[in-house]
Amino acid sequence: MIIAIDVGNTNVVIGGFEENELKWKWRISSHQERTPDEWWFFLKDIILTPPEGAIISSVVPGISKNLKLCFERHYSLTPVFLAPGIKTGLSILYDPPTAVGADRIANAVGGIKKYGAPLIIVDFGTAITFDVISEKKEYLGGLIFPGISTASEALFYRAAKLPKVEFGLPSGTIGRNTISSIRNGIFLGFKAMVDGIIREIKEELGEARAIGTGGEGEEISTSSEEIEVYDGDLTLIGLKHIYELNS
Repeated sequence: MIIAIDVGNTNVVIGGFEENELKWKWRISSHQERTPDEWWFFLKDIILTPPEGAIISSVVPGISKNLKLCFERHYSLTPVFLAPGIKTGLSILYDPPTAVGADRIANAVGGIKKYGAPLIIVDFGTAITFDVISEKKEYLGGLIFPGISTASEALFYRAAKLPKVEFGLPSGTIGRNTISSIRNGIFLGFKAMVDGIIREIKEELGEARAIGTGGEGEEISTSSEEIEVYDGDLTLIGLKHIYELNS
């Protein structure tokens, strides 16, 4: 079994692959204070057979270090890290190429492998990222926008009289009370933003498939007029393919 781990600012997503099939996936909160032994205490209950290898993409260095120590100490293997210099099969035209987040590279690789190119990948996480891949499988760049939870929490903390509202599908367009006004505004506002940006990208790039992914993306992706499909496993699929290229 190959273990693929995507470490984000809000969540850590862990998947186990046998051959090319994702057998299981877990999502837990990101805590930098979690020690290598605490990671093992969690992982031993989900990794039931000794792994052949592991690959990690991370935007949180402290978690990366403890996961590396966990695998070395308890599984006798050193994980592959998605970092500058690793083979991805992707031509990166970003300036500089090393500035692209590891999760965005994994998304691009996973998207090309599963859906081909050109592509627009929208990842709904702590930030919403738009990644643009050309027909020649070149990573061209993209956009970064505050994530749904990030923006919602900012509204709650900055507006004294507004309550914290759980994100969800709106009942309509016009809110009839404060709760529905906030919920509708957040959902429809982000949906309009996503569809609008994808259209702008298509005007510049030409036609391309738009794929949604990320922990907060399913509801907006399925309601979007521009996103064709939601694929919550895209990052892990990309990591597994990158592991194969480097093993």
